[in-house]
Amino acid sequence: MFKKILIVLAVLVALFIVIVARQPATYRVERSVSIAAPASVPFSHVNDFHHWPQWSPWEKMDPSMQRTYSANAAGVGATYAWEGNKKVGSGNMSITESRPESFIAIRLEFVKPFKAVNTTEFTFTPEAGGTQVTWAMSGKKNFMSKAICLFMDMDKMVGGDFERGLASLKTVSEAAAADAPASKTSNVP
Repeated sequence: MFKKILIVLAVLVALFIVIVARQPATYRVERSVSIAAPASVPFSHVNDFHHWPQWSPWEKMDPSMQRTYSANAAGVGATYAWEGNKKVGSGNMSITESRPESFIAIRLEFVKPFKAVNTTEFTFTPEAGGTQVTWAMSGKKNFMSKAICLFMDMDKMVGGDFERGLASLKTVSEAAAADAPASKTSNVP
């Protein structure tokens, strides 16, 4: 009887290993929003890490989060590190590519609660009445990540945060765009 139980357990473990190994080796999470503002406005809020507290969904999860910025906080080479509570963990980001008003690529490294390195991209596409902003994150899955993703969907884990962040970016960008003409006309004598 004990041998049969061990054989069944060994078959189940082997089956689990095969199922995990056959999972995709990469993932991608992507969300988009239309913003009634020229591309320069949301681009500036993403391209400068000092603006992230205004719209990033993770900033609201830990208002006392410790932040560190490089001397150059905007554009290629800019870095941003954070240390926060259990919800936001710790890690760092660096802008690896920045094409004005069209594209930003960021290397995103999580340190806690788990180690991971991902690529985050923001695409700014002009459209009638404004800009479509697409936020995407992609990464590789090792064996452990593949196993976890059998029970936890990466798109569901991160997608909602992207939606909240894009909604905040929309609010901040549209308010900035609405204020821009007023500030230009207020300086006229």
